[in-house]
Amino acid sequence: MNQILNFGSLNQDRTYHVKEFVQAGETILAQGYEEFCGGKGLNQSIAAARAAGGAVYHGGAVGTDGAGLVEALKGSGVDVRYLQTLEGPSGHAIIQINERGQNCIIVYGGTNVKLTRPYIDGVLDNFGAGDFLILQNEINEVPYIMERAHRRGMRLVFNPSPITKELCENYPLDLVEYFILNEIEGAALSGVTGSNQEVLEGLHKRFPDAAIVLTVGDQGVLYARGEERLSRGIYSVPVVDTTAAGDTFCGYFVAALAQGLPAEEGLRRASAAAALAVSVMGAAPSIPNESQVSAFLEERG
Repeated sequence: MNQILNFGSLNQDRTYHVKEFVQAGETILAQGYEEFCGGKGLNQSIAAARAAGGAVYHGGAVGTDGAGLVEALKGSGVDVRYLQTLEGPSGHAIIQINERGQNCIIVYGGTNVKLTRPYIDGVLDNFGAGDFLILQNEINEVPYIMERAHRRGMRLVFNPSPITKELCENYPLDLVEYFILNEIEGAALSGVTGSNQEVLEGLHKRFPDAAIVLTVGDQGVLYARGEERLSRGIYSVPVVDTTAAGDTFCGYFVAALAQGLPAEEGLRRASAAAALAVSVMGAAPSIPNESQVSAFLEERG
């Protein structure tokens, strides 16, 4: 199995349960409150480690309040030797979850956006050709990391979230081998506002050398690489909290790639893992392990 390095965010998720999302000028009462470890980076590292059983490393930074985030990674089998602790608060997210299990999120970067180029170079020195690099857009210096990793022959997986104008216009996206993104992010990157299939083809046209993994909510996932086209529907489960579903999918899919499995099997495993994740409250706590996913797939045939 190839090594997986995830340069990504680590956040404390402050989760509020509400009847409906708060509107401008409105004050509402929360029906419940919980704190979880989260952040796209942390979630995806945990998912990849639980799927692969090892060889997953996390690069990034926590603040002096971040010991629990580090322990969450270690407890799931993620290698944290490259993590740094900086002065100031760790990243955090304010999450609303409504009665239908939908969420809306505000993210504060904290130490996630204090990475330096010497630190980045020092981490990348430990990886090389064939290793996988996972990136999202919740840390700083993403374009620099892309370029440096590409020079080393690493295989770049990019989850372009949150989507920004800077990302769309100035990131070296031609270096990406795998895009894993949802329909909103896909429309922004492709410039296409039509059907999901049209967005997929728009992305393929813009990035002809990359594989496109387009998650499309309750319609499942679409895949394009070269002439290959795949699709998979969702597994129907009771929805409790969708917060980490996309991150779970991403981590499981990359783990499958690192294990040398074909894309179709990766989509199958990742879809099952995401289904299990939405049936449990919280971000990192909802991510299943490989044995749970295997049992679920055996049960569902």
